[in-house]
Amino acid sequence: MTWSVYLVKCADNTFYTGVTTDIKRRVSEHNNDNKKGAKYTKARRPVVLIWSEDHPDRAGACRREYEIKRWSRIKKAKLAG
Repeated sequence: MTWSVYLVKCADNTFYTGVTTDIKRRVSEHNNDNKKGAKYTKARRPVVLIWSEDHPDRAGACRREYEIKRWSRIKKAKLAG
């Protein structure tokens, strides 16, 4: 199973970083009113996927997520291109 780290841009121009095994499903969860979307993104809809990176295991994906979450907004924006 491949794990992905992803970065979405919220409607208020903030960023949210997460990990998942299915990016399409996860972005849909963030954008739709259900209990599976993150609390942070529920108030900042819609979100748009702007970057993702695959990892062979969950541990590697979580390490990368932690690293990115500590970055500045400017550095996250540069990651997205």
